[in-house]
Amino acid sequence: MINPFIKTASQRTWLENLRKKEAEFYHRGIVADDLAIFPEENIHDLVNLGYSAITLPQAYDGEGLGVYDMVLFQETLASIDSSTALSIGWSLGVVGELFEKKLWPEEMLHFFANEIRNGALVNRAVSEAQTGSPTRGGRPGTSAAKKDGGWLLNGRKIFTTMSPVLTYFLTSAWIEEKQKVGFFLIHKDTPGLSIDETWDVIAMRGTGSHDLVLDNVQVDSSMLVELPELPSGAAINGWILHIPACYLGIAQAARDYAIQFANNYSPNSLNGPISQLPNVQQLIGEIELQLISARHLLYGVAAAYDDKSQRTQLTNELGVVKHVVTNSAITIVDKAMRIVGAKSLQSRNPLQRYYRDVRAGLHNPPMDDMTIRKLALTAIEQEKSKS
Repeated sequence: MINPFIKTASQRTWLENLRKKEAEFYHRGIVADDLAIFPEENIHDLVNLGYSAITLPQAYDGEGLGVYDMVLFQETLASIDSSTALSIGWSLGVVGELFEKKLWPEEMLHFFANEIRNGALVNRAVSEAQTGSPTRGGRPGTSAAKKDGGWLLNGRKIFTTMSPVLTYFLTSAWIEEKQKVGFFLIHKDTPGLSIDETWDVIAMRGTGSHDLVLDNVQVDSSMLVELPELPSGAAINGWILHIPACYLGIAQAARDYAIQFANNYSPNSLNGPISQLPNVQQLIGEIELQLISARHLLYGVAAAYDDKSQRTQLTNELGVVKHVVTNSAITIVDKAMRIVGAKSLQSRNPLQRYYRDVRAGLHNPPMDDMTIRKLALTAIEQEKSKS
């Protein structure tokens, strides 16, 4: 099938490489979901393909691919296995943001680029049980205090996706003496760092989003890599589009299964498959409408972000994409299940997994209510500025 969103030979090559792994990734994903274990082999295969370095700029000897490329690949990967896609997506997004915005000193960026090229994986560890999502402004309970020329960290983080294979944890902590939140780069082998395997959920069961425990973890002073001036979520970061791309991929997989089922299921009450029924065609048409709308919004905003001349004009579009795509994906999976009927609830049917996994998108940032409120406040302020 022709994909109009493929623009370059490089994109086509990467998609072909991912498709070559489709059968392995898919079956490992089923096992990971059944047993609530992390699909390590999938991630290791992606690292060996060089996939974990695609968002590292060419100036640092990486692939230098942009947000549009990442979205294209992540949607495809998620249609194969959602937990694998969401997991690796966080590392891709962190690397993309770090180097695009030059968030760290140049010496540290060169060091980290070498780590990424050698297969390192990273994710931010920010959420805590008492504060919830950091996008809502809660101060982390994790603390960092000066000790012996370095920093001593104590605390616990939740939702640390891909924790079983992360090389580095980019961890937020409250620095009392600075009265600020800082981010510390902590290697997995640092004494006092451990993973508490707490991830026991019904959706995205294979993401390994366990708790990160820091018990008197001491790091060098150079590992305080960020002291953000802006509140969390204030800066525009197009790399978060890996999130809606993942849920769009799940919706595509549900759509594909439902249409295949409709074309092949022929109850003896009909002279042909159920795809000939008006009510089934209505559902399929509604699915297609939502997929096309969501996809054009996602890729349109991704392309605008990659174009620096257009990026400055973006305001709330990133949040809108996440809201629209995620909610559309949920509706698409629901309609796919209506087409398939009660068979979609069977434990061996992939739709029941898509149904569970797609709902995790509601709890990834930014949250729907915050997106809607920001749209309202922006509209109100724009109208005030006219007068």
